[in-house]
Amino acid sequence: MARIALIIPHYNDTARLATCLGALAPQMTEAVELIVVDNGSTEDLGPIEALLQGRFPGARLIHEPGKGAAFARNRGVAETTAPDLLFLDADCVPGPDWLTTALSLAGRDRVVGGRVDVFDETPPPRSGPEAFETVFAFHQKTYVEGKGFSVTANLLTSRTVFDRTGPFINALSEDLDWCRRAVATGAPLVYEDALAVAHPTRQDWPALRKKWLRLTEEGFATHGTNLPARASWALRAGAVLVSGPAHLPKVLHHDALSAVEKRRGAVTLLRLRGSRAVWMLRQALRGASKM
Repeated sequence: MARIALIIPHYNDTARLATCLGALAPQMTEAVELIVVDNGSTEDLGPIEALLQGRFPGARLIHEPGKGAAFARNRGVAETTAPDLLFLDADCVPGPDWLTTALSLAGRDRVVGGRVDVFDETPPPRSGPEAFETVFAFHQKTYVEGKGFSVTANLLTSRTVFDRTGPFINALSEDLDWCRRAVATGAPLVYEDALAVAHPTRQDWPALRKKWLRLTEEGFATHGTNLPARASWALRAGAVLVSGPAHLPKVLHHDALSAVEKRRGAVTLLRLRGSRAVWMLRQALRGASKM
């Protein structure tokens, strides 16, 4: 039996999934069971099936009809009996020793969040969203050590912890919700810098907006629906609005950005924080009107 089940949810991102699998192939051992869970893609999965059959003996492509990455991850867990569970997103590129590191960390009842770097898929100069994500995306160490969760794009845990915690819950901030439930059962949450993957920056405003609208909706669902929770959500909207100007120095003094990228990133920062504040206020007011 494999020591670790590696579970990758996928939906209509076959090019990035192929890149992810290409980085994984040289690292695979008999100790790792690979399960790709497709979430109802409309893209042709034939090339992915051929890649799995050709380079990953024993790998499986599972089809999960329930829409949402939470359903896909839960299905992956249900499809294996491996004692440890490793989660990776289809658009991430694992580092060359990622699986070796995961195997060295496995075997303990805890939750491990690994490093997530970002990279650009387009030539310079960066767009505003790319510049924004270069500065603000995936601060895993802060998430783990300061906010009590790890993103599921790079997460290792044991089956014992997963069974004790329960499944991922769709339509919530599933990584935050699941990690906090796991910690509440007594599982330690730790950050591991050596467990590293890379994630592409969002290239344009529609992609960045889609990401943050989803996160805002999930955050609202996680925050609560009673009147005090809605009131605090409305107050948080004001804090999000103010955080735009407050965080401008992080963009304007970032060493990795050129002058034009700093300007673009600053505009995107203000636009996004303003949009999020509006979304949050609408959520709080819409919910209050139904009470």
